[in-house]
Amino acid sequence: MASAGQSPALVRRHLLEYALAKPDAYLGHPWGEDVARVGKKVFAFFGLAGVAEPGITVKLPESQPLALAQPGVSPSGYGLGASGWVTIRLTNELPEVMLREWIDESYRAVAPRRRTRHKS
Repeated sequence: MASAGQSPALVRRHLLEYALAKPDAYLGHPWGEDVARVGKKVFAFFGLAGVAEPGITVKLPESQPLALAQPGVSPSGYGLGASGWVTIRLTNELPEVMLREWIDESYRAVAPRRRTRHKS
């Protein structure tokens, strides 16, 4: 487990850096929260920095059922869960490599097709 022993805040930081390394990804701050965008679309929500229980929200059109079977993962609110979005509490129970794969899937689901021709 890559995230074992690391604080959830540190895992959040690593995942945000990973997301922002995607082609044409950039940091946005709607509602004061950190989000990773590609074009005008958000592909990962990271919430506010410094909160007691950090989490991320990603779109998983392929692996949402698997994700929802994991501890600390729930359908996203505001009707987003019906579109494949899940919210993940960062609690050291999930390997960081799995969380990175979910960021990859969310990026592929949201990014313009020309950006996803190559493996992200």
